[in-house]
Amino acid sequence: MTKKSIFSHPKSDFPAGLVVFLVALPLCLGIALASGAPLFSGLITGIVGGIIVGALSGSNVSVSGPAAGLTVIVLAAIESLGSFQAFLVAVVLAGVIQLLLGFLKAGIVSHYFPSSVIKGMLAAIGLILILKQIPHALGYDADFEGDDAFMQADGENTFSELINAVGALQPGAIIISVLALAVLIIWDRPKLKKITFFRIIPGGLIAVVLGIVLNQIYAVAAPDLALAQDHMVRLPVASGFSEFLGLFTTPDLSIITNPQVYIVALTIAIVASIETLLCIEATDKLDPQKRITSTNRELKAQGVGNILSGLIGGLPMTSVIVRSSANIDSGSKTKLSAIIHGVLLFITVIFIPNILNMIPLASLAAILLVVGYKLARISLFKSMYSLGWDQFVPFVITVLAILFTDLLRGIGIGMVFSIFYILRNNYRTAFHYNSEDNGKGQKINIRLAEEMTFLNKGSMLLTLRDIPEDSEVVIDGTHSKNIDHDVKEVIQNFLETAKHKNIKLTIKNIGQWKNHTTGL
Repeated sequence: MTKKSIFSHPKSDFPAGLVVFLVALPLCLGIALASGAPLFSGLITGIVGGIIVGALSGSNVSVSGPAAGLTVIVLAAIESLGSFQAFLVAVVLAGVIQLLLGFLKAGIVSHYFPSSVIKGMLAAIGLILILKQIPHALGYDADFEGDDAFMQADGENTFSELINAVGALQPGAIIISVLALAVLIIWDRPKLKKITFFRIIPGGLIAVVLGIVLNQIYAVAAPDLALAQDHMVRLPVASGFSEFLGLFTTPDLSIITNPQVYIVALTIAIVASIETLLCIEATDKLDPQKRITSTNRELKAQGVGNILSGLIGGLPMTSVIVRSSANIDSGSKTKLSAIIHGVLLFITVIFIPNILNMIPLASLAAILLVVGYKLARISLFKSMYSLGWDQFVPFVITVLAILFTDLLRGIGIGMVFSIFYILRNNYRTAFHYNSEDNGKGQKINIRLAEEMTFLNKGSMLLTLRDIPEDSEVVIDGTHSKNIDHDVKEVIQNFLETAKHKNIKLTIKNIGQWKNHTTGL
């Protein structure tokens, strides 16, 4: 099949890139604020993540930028290294490490995340988006955009923030968010999608424009409803080109001999790589065309992105599920949409920052609420339940763990439960056991599975231990491709047991026992 150009679907990718830009803008600023870094550093990361990583990545739908999961690490690192300029050295080194990991083919790690855990992660992020955006939709903007942890830096948590929001309602914001939601729902109707206008113009753009217009009307006709600047996007505004250039920061290379900078770099590289691989695995599942991304290429792209971001004053980046899912939901077909979002960030920050600062956070909350709903549909929970407890339990545990901790801890807890079920199933299906009474005693056939690892040692040991005296036993390894030494050792020990229990034992095609019979 001929590889298509990234310009093959502009009618889908341009609107998607515009929506991702609108979603990414406040997230870049919010994450920079929470990281204790200059606000412009978050925008630099978004621009580099969109244009550079978007071009180099093998993914058609993922979008990179500053990640909420790194805020605590960044905040602590800036403090420990003494300055933001010193921290930038660690960002550059982290990019170098990621580049090396890509060449070492470390991306294969992503293939070992169970599907139940990845789907749990998507559902959890959907629920987090809903819970975290409700306060912004109600006009309560105390928490920074992009926070996805249960416990917040201000001592509040996800649920206490909802209570606080109910006690501080902003009618003007509620009207904007409700109308924006109505626009997004109507825009998504299948009948309207057949009309060219509704296909080309994204509903997210209309929702944002509607919010700007309504707030301007409030200011003239109903001042009590008008939203203050702290309820709007807050971009840094440069008065001239020289002041704009001053927003960029270069790394302080004098710290290169400090061992602490290498520890920080390694920490960022590992955490950012894990988050990226998780996101890539998740976006491949969300991609309607089910394309598979080269994870090693992605690590290389992220490495280049972090090197460049660190050199010009940006935060570390990862592939980010919120922006990526908004991209997919908006109909993106190729990586062009990610590049467009980066270009739009760059152009608008230079030329129209004052207009962007008129966007109400309530309008953007409506967009993210819709994205969250689509990630955490009830149908997903039903489909996981229908697959059985070994899939449903790790899925639900992952959802709850991420909700009440953070992304990486939640994934870790979900992995533990998933591994438990994998081990249990492996224990149960290590071999096929068939027993019948031949009148003189039991005749037992044990046919080993294709892969017999040390994980099967326990079940094999217990099964052989419980075989009664005077039995005829056949252990058949004909269909096995690999039999671990631990399993062979159990069989070796059973040879001695069989003599004492008067068991006739036949071993077929296992190691040194090609066709061995004892106990005649």
